[in-house]
Amino acid sequence: MKKNIIIWIVLCVFQGLSAQSLNKMQWFNEPEKWEIKNNTLIMNVTANSDYWRISHYGFTVDDAPFCYANYGGEFEAKVKLTGDYKARFDQMGLMIRVDEKNYIKTGVEFVDGKFNISTVVTHEKSDWSVTTLEKIPPFVWIKVVRRLDAIEIFFSYDDKNYTLTRNAPLQDNTPVMVGLMAASPDGKGFEAKFENFTVKHLPDQRRAEWLKNHQE
Repeated sequence: MKKNIIIWIVLCVFQGLSAQSLNKMQWFNEPEKWEIKNNTLIMNVTANSDYWRISHYGFTVDDAPFCYANYGGEFEAKVKLTGDYKARFDQMGLMIRVDEKNYIKTGVEFVDGKFNISTVVTHEKSDWSVTTLEKIPPFVWIKVVRRLDAIEIFFSYDDKNYTLTRNAPLQDNTPVMVGLMAASPDGKGFEAKFENFTVKHLPDQRRAEWLKNHQE
């Protein structure tokens, strides 16, 4: 029985590991100009676009480009980000979205001449957290891991050494949209390049623990 459990877990991991085909993804707020080449998405980000709900600023916007696919269960998603940031608040990264009132966006945001790992968590109202980067990198990797009722958020300069920046709540056992988001709230747009986007399904943590505790 124990051997069967191990085989089941390994098969789940390997079957779930794949580069998401960008050509099969959908657009929410499709930008005017974009292209997919060698499984890389390059978009001209829509000017004066963003995702935010109510808090601090007193307005709600839901109009930035978002290229996504639907996923259930637990997963790991990551992508390499390269942006020609120009204006304050220019940003790009990953979004995990249930609906217009419940989503998490995280990635690189350009604020007052500095690069930040930025995360907005929205459950009815939005909050915002940033980690300022010590250097100006040519690109940044962003990774999110969904486990149970939470999302863990990491960044890396080399896709090897990752730093945890936030753990945020997200509805448990709920299908979500996962994909690539960019926004230019104060600017006229910029070019955003997303490379090596992958989504890896993870074995259900509760089920794996149950099987472990109920071995024959």
